[in-house]
Amino acid sequence: MSSRKKIIAATIILISIVLGGTFGYMQLERYTFFQGLYMSVITISTVGYGEIIPLSPKGQGFSIALIFSSIIGLAFAGRALGESLLENTWSGRAEKRKMHRRIQSLKGHQIICGFGRVGHAAASQFVAARSDFVIVDQAPGAEVGVDGQLYLEGDATREQILLDAGIKEARGLLALLGSDPENVFLVLTARELNPTLRIIARANDPNVENKLLKAGADKVISPFTTAGTQIAHEMLLATGQHDDVCAFADVVHTPRWISLGTDNPLIDTSISHAAHQLGGAVLGLRRGNRDCLLPGENEVLKDGDVLLVIQADQEPGNKPSKEPAPIRNVVIVDDNPVIVKLYTRLFQKAGFVPHTAANGTAGLKLILRLRPAAAVIDFMLPVFSGIEICEKVRQTPELNRTRLILFTADDNAATRQRALSAGADAVVVKSADAQEVINTVVQTISENLPPVDEGN
Repeated sequence: MSSRKKIIAATIILISIVLGGTFGYMQLERYTFFQGLYMSVITISTVGYGEIIPLSPKGQGFSIALIFSSIIGLAFAGRALGESLLENTWSGRAEKRKMHRRIQSLKGHQIICGFGRVGHAAASQFVAARSDFVIVDQAPGAEVGVDGQLYLEGDATREQILLDAGIKEARGLLALLGSDPENVFLVLTARELNPTLRIIARANDPNVENKLLKAGADKVISPFTTAGTQIAHEMLLATGQHDDVCAFADVVHTPRWISLGTDNPLIDTSISHAAHQLGGAVLGLRRGNRDCLLPGENEVLKDGDVLLVIQADQEPGNKPSKEPAPIRNVVIVDDNPVIVKLYTRLFQKAGFVPHTAANGTAGLKLILRLRPAAAVIDFMLPVFSGIEICEKVRQTPELNRTRLILFTADDNAATRQRALSAGADAVVVKSADAQEVINTVVQTISENLPPVDEGN
């Protein structure tokens, strides 16, 4: 019998004894229900406060039987409770429940799937950066050397395990499983559960890199290729040979503070976009009197913010870096959070800085404030429709160069014509090909269309 069933059985027995004693006294001594309950409790607990009404010989005999039966019932209940407590303690169930509660409270954490040598090294870096992370591995925690870290034992390719690891609230995931097929399946599952998740995967076979990227990985790293390239680079430097081939150029990492003034183009963009534009890593954000270490990638920068950035300054002789790409804001207006997450990620990969709104009013305000390169607007929205947004935007001359793409499930010529007449530059019918919207935005912007006449 399981510990839970034992506890339930013991509880039933105790309640039965108390009720049996109560009704027994009511029948034998003509007690009221409360008087019978009182006598049962003091008899079972052996308190002995005294009888309410002197007991008859039958009542005295009943009390003796009640005491013996209660002793047996209490012994069984005590044993069941003790066994249950010891079982939970020895089996680690209590610790696992505590671990699960801690994981579910996390937000913006990292997930390490696979805790081999690479996973250990990644965990050490996260610890040094004071970044929250969860380890997922099939081996027991003690076996892989987990010491006080959040750990889940299980198959990382299973959807439930990833949900238990808090993938919905996670910021990033490292796919470091032992085999390439497992990593491909893990990336597919993780990308489906969280479309905006940052995923970095390990590939032992270079031929698998494209598969991992197609499955949804943002970046693929081959430990053997990386190590070989670095070793060759170090040897070329040691022997005095010029290294124009190796990917590892000599760099000097220079930390510096960058203040964002009113006219800074990084205002209203994300941390990840700022890092890309500055050619380095954003380690800290100072906003007013508050400092934040390792701010989230999607944190939106504001006027007056100060960034702590480590940039890689190229040494003389190295090829100059490319000029940073211009900031291209895109506004996504849709009341479906799944679609918003999906297109947020796709636009990020395409080099855009996405901003989102869930209704017509918020979407219009966002477009008027940001003056984005493009806006992707759902046809059916709360408050007012996508058609109305297009009309209001086109009434603002400063927004004539903002490309408007209407997103609709209605494949009707009349709907398309109505949208174009309202000022939309393109109409995309919802389909399984999510990339079509991104391609339409890129094409519409690249065509450099002339400004739309006000009122069209």
